[in-house]
Amino acid sequence: MTYNPPMTSQEPPDRAIAPQQQADDVGLDTMLRPQRLSQFTGQDRLKDNLRILIEAARARGEALDHVLFHGPPGLGKTTLAQVVANEMNANIRHTAGPAIEHSGDLAAILSNMRTGDILFIDEVHRLSRPVEEILYPAMEDFVLDLIVGKGPGAKNVRLKLPRFTVIGATTRLALMTAPLRARFGAVYRMDFYDQAAMEIIVERGARILDVPIAPEGTAEIARRARGTPRVALRLLRRVRDYAQVRSDGAIAHDTAMAALDLMEIDVLGLDDLDRRVLRAIIEKFGGGPVGLETIGASISEESDTIMDVVEPYLLQLGFLERTSRGRMATAHAYHHLGLPVPDTVRAQQPGLFASDAGK
Repeated sequence: MTYNPPMTSQEPPDRAIAPQQQADDVGLDTMLRPQRLSQFTGQDRLKDNLRILIEAARARGEALDHVLFHGPPGLGKTTLAQVVANEMNANIRHTAGPAIEHSGDLAAILSNMRTGDILFIDEVHRLSRPVEEILYPAMEDFVLDLIVGKGPGAKNVRLKLPRFTVIGATTRLALMTAPLRARFGAVYRMDFYDQAAMEIIVERGARILDVPIAPEGTAEIARRARGTPRVALRLLRRVRDYAQVRSDGAIAHDTAMAALDLMEIDVLGLDDLDRRVLRAIIEKFGGGPVGLETIGASISEESDTIMDVVEPYLLQLGFLERTSRGRMATAHAYHHLGLPVPDTVRAQQPGLFASDAGK
């Protein structure tokens, strides 16, 4: 059974650009996911390393080494786990850190593993310490240590396990304990996708959904998807709906632009919440520095929402700067919003304005 993590309470439910999985993603996500490494777009260095790992394991007739994927949500960690299972012709079981509440739950899963099987653990950083203690010897020595009975009569029973593979996925590598990280023989980071890869993903999605799409429409959707395949495919579905109702069903450049503008997603993939955060820092607090609690109160949003949902992408774009005194908007943020850049900001980033000299 596939574990579908619920959307966090901090994530506004109607954000089309949210990288977390939403309720309407579940069925179509499965249909649109690539099944083989040759179908997987982007992450070229990671794929090359995985291909070597898989071919070597198959040549030796051994189970794959334990693999850990880490990086922001929506980039394809779960998809890659399924791809690896397909390439290895192995059975895969899906679970997640929050779903394994007790050590007995993990023991039940491990005792049913067969040689070469793959256990995929999403949100692996959220495993509890007692569960991790069971997982350590299972991953390292392929044994399951159980305590039978209680009190003075309790006995330690060691069961031998077949050689299997654990594939972990996490968005918060820093929250994983060092002993758990050390048990993974291959650790790969997944990065945001470039424009060319995003266009291939959108084009493939449109082909599977049987939606006519012009190259310019593909590029427009890809450009606003924040380098995240899950977001791109969600935007594609919503643009498809717009084209069906307001146009002839085909996604031309004008159709894509009109649909995305209606969703208030701009050319860099920022939505209304992103822009409200930036405008609050600039217009209400003089560009900062200002604390997250203050920003949240000024726009009636939780500070956790800003830190976990909004801030990462703004930092990636270089629109925000973290300081010891709070968050500051950069000159790039002023430019994007069409606002004049204060002299104080110009002084902090003189290289950005070198081309203005002599004007």
